[in-house]
Amino acid sequence: MELVFLGTGAGVPSKERNVSSVALTLLQEQNSVWLFDCGEATQHQILNTSIKPRKINKIFITHLHGDHIFGLPGLLSSRSFQGGEDEVILYGPEGLKDYIDISLKVSGTHLRYPIIINEITEGKVVEDDQFTVYAKKLDHGITSYGYRIVEKDKPGELLVEQLKQIGIPPGPLYRKIKENEYVETDDGLQINRRDFIGPNKPGRVLAILGDTRALSSHHDFIKDANVLVHETTFDRDKAQMAWDYFHSTTTQAANAALEANVKKLVMTHISSRYQKEENDRLLQEAKQIFQNTVLATDFYKMDIGVNS
Repeated sequence: MELVFLGTGAGVPSKERNVSSVALTLLQEQNSVWLFDCGEATQHQILNTSIKPRKINKIFITHLHGDHIFGLPGLLSSRSFQGGEDEVILYGPEGLKDYIDISLKVSGTHLRYPIIINEITEGKVVEDDQFTVYAKKLDHGITSYGYRIVEKDKPGELLVEQLKQIGIPPGPLYRKIKENEYVETDDGLQINRRDFIGPNKPGRVLAILGDTRALSSHHDFIKDANVLVHETTFDRDKAQMAWDYFHSTTTQAANAALEANVKKLVMTHISSRYQKEENDRLLQEAKQIFQNTVLATDFYKMDIGVNS
């Protein structure tokens, strides 16, 4: 699991930051890429990375403001010419289907692959063998969602020494034991997997919040996340402006991370009023409250480890 920030700006693109989009690469887990938001020129940003558009098979939209969706029709269209043939599923607020349908219709765009558009509400929106994704409605000027991506626990390690003690040497049988609840050996010995495997390895948790005021009611949703991606449109001195425009400040995001016991905070959605030389000041504002914080810039990459 790796995050690739394709756009970390707010409202309008700037020379230093494109508008919102972040990719979650799951190449080892599922040979796929999930995209969260798709602001204008996201497909151009992808050209500067190793991401292959044909690998994108899920797109999660937090809300329908232009800086989060204006790149979506273009990306869907270009994917047809970049080897994309597999189905793409889109998730987002009510209105997403109309936006996509009308954009493709009036532009005469014909996709070479099927798309499914799911207009979501709060709760579970995705579940497969490896991941569950939940959505929560946030506090913004229009309907805006946060997403919590939960990796399912993985089986623990085989207790090799215990297997050796009962006369089972290393070999193909070890894999069979790990993959099956019960195994019977050639000589009739019955093996219950739970007796020879260690505790499950906890899955990783990622929380990505769309544009929002920072509220304590969000803390349960982001609790104990390995990584929290939180918008920080303004610096700490503009708390009233953040409230008025349904956004968050650096210190509000840091307090959320602290209160929710997350392991790492990544700040993004930075207003274009802040230039590159102010990045460190914004970062330090948050670090005074929550030390394990980074300020994302375009093309910043981060591996999501259990101990992130």
